[in-house]
Amino acid sequence: MTILLEVCVDSAEGLAAAIAGGAGRIELCSALELGGLTPLPGLMRIAARAPIPVYAMIRPHAGPFVFDSIDEEAMMMDIDAVRAAGLAGVVIGANQLDGTLDMPLIHRLKAHAAGLGSTLHRAFDLVPDADQALEQAVELGCERILTSGCALKATDGLQTLKRISARAAGRISIMPGSGIRPANVGEILRATGVREVHGSCSSPVESADPRAVAFGFEAKSMNRTDVAVVGEMRRAIAAAF
Repeated sequence: MTILLEVCVDSAEGLAAAIAGGAGRIELCSALELGGLTPLPGLMRIAARAPIPVYAMIRPHAGPFVFDSIDEEAMMMDIDAVRAAGLAGVVIGANQLDGTLDMPLIHRLKAHAAGLGSTLHRAFDLVPDADQALEQAVELGCERILTSGCALKATDGLQTLKRISARAAGRISIMPGSGIRPANVGEILRATGVREVHGSCSSPVESADPRAVAFGFEAKSMNRTDVAVVGEMRRAIAAAF
């Protein structure tokens, strides 16, 4: 069984590490510490050189996935930037105030991204009814849903992941994400029967420049994509079956 590993990155350095470690697809973001925001156009153009597909996050700001008309305008322009850069796809999603998917907005985003691949992001994890949201994602025509099974971590959402994966029945791919590491990816794959997984494959790194930390230009400690962890994840996936 072939399992695809998608790695989320927010820098050119992280992109290179993910590719070198054996990632099969990239989710390109900025500000992963905030759950991922839209990457800058310059990073998109660099990522377009990658030998594997790159999907760009379309999320204009941190906070809930509830977007107004100005946010929508920004997201449409960001989709234009993804297409202009030559990337393979976009990662989109939005919620209503009650947590349900904002279907009218996502439909408009999906239509604007015609010709690009599409992933429905973890706005899915905030919905009150995962089975209903699954059918809506199929209706949208997205290729996959990135989800933790509506739990904080994928390991806590295994039953939901298993259920919606079976219910999807090949109509859409279910891609577990959140807290997936080499130590638990085998359990997640065997429990859910999915064919792709998502992870940051990162390690904590201490800042080497105390002045940058003092001025607030850099956090004292941060996570960065680690080529060794990507490789470990690939080996753990191969050993799962």
